[in-house]
Amino acid sequence: IQVARSGRQLFVRKIAGLDALDEAVGRATEMGRPVVFVPGIMDLDNVQTLAGLTLLGYVSQTIAEYDAKLDVPVSRSLVMTTGREVVRQAYLKAGRPEAYNDDMVHYLTDEQFGYVAGVNGMLLREKPATCLYMGAFFAESLLLAETGNRIGAIQIAGTAMPSQLPFFVAACDYTLIGEELFAASAYLSNDPRQLGSLKGQDAGKLIVMATILIGSLVATLALWTNNKNLQSIVDYLKTEIFV
Repeated sequence: IQVARSGRQLFVRKIAGLDALDEAVGRATEMGRPVVFVPGIMDLDNVQTLAGLTLLGYVSQTIAEYDAKLDVPVSRSLVMTTGREVVRQAYLKAGRPEAYNDDMVHYLTDEQFGYVAGVNGMLLREKPATCLYMGAFFAESLLLAETGNRIGAIQIAGTAMPSQLPFFVAACDYTLIGEELFAASAYLSNDPRQLGSLKGQDAGKLIVMATILIGSLVATLALWTNNKNLQSIVDYLKTEIFV
């Protein structure tokens, strides 16, 4: 974080789905059709939902600047309340607080397939130009993505659910895979704290992997050579580091 605050540019690899967000919102503006944002079907205790709401803030600010229409159907009451506050702050930041309306973020139902039916019906009626799916998804992922594909919308999805990624990859134009969803906020904002935290996590993973590799090599050598000194190092690694 201190390195990022010093002004040094930290490299973050290009994520095509995030780069396409502005283009997707611009397309909806040109066509005069809404942008639909689905923040998953889980509650606020799921980290993917929080990542989706963070992205909702960025998208909402862009929509406010472009004067496009936003529609956010949710399946949890707490997500609705939080989503409204996120969108309100985004419109305020964009300098267009008068354009905000609570109906932009609206509750449908907690029931999984009832929620999917409601969203799909809305997609078929309103035919939005852009559909964004960011959060935790289950069996409803393909139902949503297929419907969006059928109406010809640009679709960008992001989830950390491994079993649902193939469906999004098949039916959407861009897909954020796993940690790309969590890195999105740092990628879009260029905030030093978020970028520094992101790079720090990567460095931490490298350190852990290196420690595991060294420990495995030392344990193997100790077993092959029956070296007591090496065995004591292995015991230290087990008790003081790994445990």
